[in-house]
Amino acid sequence: MNEIITCMWFDHGQASKAAAFYAKTFPNSSVGKINTAPSDFPGGIEGSELTVEFTVLGQKFIGLNGGPIFKPNESVSFTIVTNNQEETDRYWNTIIENGGSASECGWCKDRWGYSWQITPKILIDLTTSNDRHLAKRAFEVMMTMSKIEIAPLEALIKK
Repeated sequence: MNEIITCMWFDHGQASKAAAFYAKTFPNSSVGKINTAPSDFPGGIEGSELTVEFTVLGQKFIGLNGGPIFKPNESVSFTIVTNNQEETDRYWNTIIENGGSASECGWCKDRWGYSWQITPKILIDLTTSNDRHLAKRAFEVMMTMSKIEIAPLEALIKK
């Protein structure tokens, strides 16, 4: 059976810390096996933490302690679809309050530099609506936000 597993690059010693944070933050998430280097490698020594297997929202990942050579950027992000404001607030606030930073339109970065889109389902439904006028209004409201607030989006439906 084929499967796809996302590999996330971290600086030395950070993969297990990130995996533990993600497992604590999101449901259906866990930290699995921590694998050590079988021999010395550039920037690391035999026996040091090399990879960490973990799951976020049921999706498999591998965290690679590859060193400071590569940095995450916004060209790849993780979208978390939320069902209500409580979920949106919880995920957004947890990422921001643990060394992350806020951005615009529901985007934020965790302390390791990975980008997350904390996106209420209603935003997706409205901005992809067949009612192009409604989609445009929802998009314009979203463009004014940092963390997505659901109430202004729900107000668009009532108009």
